[in-house]
Amino acid sequence: MTDAVKAGVASAGVGPPTHALPSEQQVFERAPGENFSVAAIALGRDTRRHLLAIYGYARLVDELGDAVAGDRLAHLDEFEADLDRVFAGEEPHHPVLRRLQPTVRELELPRGPFTRLIEANRLDQEKASYATYEELAAYCDLSANPVGELVLHVFGAATPDRVALSDRICTALQLAEHWQDVAEDRAAGRVYLPEEDLARFGVGRDDLRGGEAPERVRQLMAFEVDRARALLDEGAPLVGRLSGRARLAVAGYVGGGRAALDEIAACGYDVLAGPPRAGKARRARATLRTYLRAR
Repeated sequence: MTDAVKAGVASAGVGPPTHALPSEQQVFERAPGENFSVAAIALGRDTRRHLLAIYGYARLVDELGDAVAGDRLAHLDEFEADLDRVFAGEEPHHPVLRRLQPTVRELELPRGPFTRLIEANRLDQEKASYATYEELAAYCDLSANPVGELVLHVFGAATPDRVALSDRICTALQLAEHWQDVAEDRAAGRVYLPEEDLARFGVGRDDLRGGEAPERVRQLMAFEVDRARALLDEGAPLVGRLSGRARLAVAGYVGGGRAALDEIAACGYDVLAGPPRAGKARRARATLRTYLRAR
């Protein structure tokens, strides 16, 4: 989270939910994300507008689930009621939703993916760990996969077979983010590494605190990185099933995910010393390779 968003959330207070939300400026400082920035310049003005509206919505929902003070479930409930106004053709209260409304209207976007993102953040209030990989994948189906589905709608390419491939990509991207942030999540009281995998490698929760990672943690992370990479590779054929700007955008997501996983491997799978982040050059090279491979 950026310092600006932290400051906005901290100053929001408890108050009524609508007053506790981050501002539009604070949300959009974080909205694009690493993968989007690689291909953003070539996507065109209208496409960027639609994508930023969707990413801004997803970022705001994450802030409601992760950082806003007070009763977060109440904030999420009120925000969902505001989302209802978007689809009812009424003016929503929050400016991020007012910015989203023209995109929903022009592209005739479905409501389901937006509500699944809210449901993921409700789940975050109740669940801080996952017993199995299947449970974690089901969480990713709420927290990540809806964004990929909406991106395909932006490009007019949301067929069932493409959405299925997109789901694999988005789950892999969510896993990569979790694997980068193991120590940070542990400090916040959350462990996304499946409990069955922790037991398999003899890793306890205390092993996930900051500092140099012991060998058993590195072996666990190598296993998880390979799993995420395989899932990303399963979804990568989506790039070849698209054309034009859609192909470039999805190549950026796949390339960004590959670069993130490569960065974890490059640091010897030590994710506890600090989140390993791929630089722009590595992401750009991975995007180019993915794009050319699809051609």
